[in-house]
This record gives sequence, structure tokens and C-alpha cells, in this order.
Amino acid sequence: MIGMQYKVILPTDYDMDIIRRRVQENGHKTDGFPGLLFKAYLTTETEKNGNLYNSYSPLYIWNTAQGMNSFVFDGYYDNILASFGWQHINIGVPLNVSMEENFAKSRYVVEFAGSIPEQQSLVDFSFTAEDQYVKNAEAKSGDFLIYNPDKWGYSHFSFFHEKPVVDLSGNLTIYEILHISQ
Repeated sequence: MIGMQYKVILPTDYDMDIIRRRVQENGHKTDGFPGLLFKAYLTTETEKNGNLYNSYSPLYIWNTAQGMNSFVFDGYYDNILASFGWQHINIGVPLNVSMEENFAKSRYVVEFAGSIPEQQSLVDFSFTAEDQYVKNAEAKSGDFLIYNPDKWGYSHFSFFHEKPVVDLSGNLTIYEILHISQ
């Protein structure tokens, strides 16, 4: 499995209805995409849910590298390039993957971004979970921990049907989900 996300940072006065329309008109095109476990079409909006910027930040979990390679190099990613220019694609290895039966109905994601400090052994390394910041963490519909040993960082993504109750922290991002392709 491979986790993939690009974060298109948009101007603070950007009309986010443009992104909503884009996903409404095109989101279904990745439904059933070969090799894709899911794609969550994520957005943040300035001053909404504690966010400081507007963004379009799709998150993918690929079952196969072949599916991801096809998406990136067979013209599908060209739509992003044409609309938003060259974007850095963050890649990671899923360590934990958990999806409830009704996962596709999720509407919010909380991401906790952390780092893995240099140490003598990783055997007992404990990842900080967003649970300590989310008051209704038991209501999760999906849970994914993705790490990147190249950067020694990780992101813990928790999916929810209802807006979670969160103690905001500098390491948290709350996304709204516009569509989930599976």
C-alpha cells in the first residue's frame, strides 16, 4: 500500500465553490480506479475549523504502485498540472489502515502531523495519536497512520461522519470531505 497526498494551497480570497463544483462534476471519475483503495477529496477553508488557509488536498491510499503510477504518468494527474501547476506529491507508507463499513459516508478528516525523532531503536516508538485532541474519537469511521522514512514524519488521519469536537493544536488540520472514491 502507498499513501499519497498533494496540498494545493489557494489564496485566502479564493472562491472555494470552484473546488466544490470541480469535485461535483469530476469526483466520480476516480470511482473504481484500478489499484485505488480510496481517494478522499479534501478541502480546508480560511478561518473555518481553525484553518489558516484555503486548500484542495486530495488523499489517496493505493493498493498497488501500478495504480498510482498509472494515475501520475498516464495523464490523470495532468488535470492537476493544468489547473494548479506543478505540485509536490507527498508519499508515505500506511502503517495502520482501518475502515468501517460506512466509511464512504465520512464528511470530515482530522490530520495530526508528527515527526519521528532520531533514536537508537524504533521498536517501542509511540506515534502521537490525534485522539488526545479529539473529544469524540470513538466516533471514527476510518483511521490511517502513514509514515515517511525519507523525512521521518508521519500523519495520522481520522475520518468522521459528523464534525468532530477538537481541541485545536498547531499540528492538527481539519478537512471537509467533498467526495470519497472507492
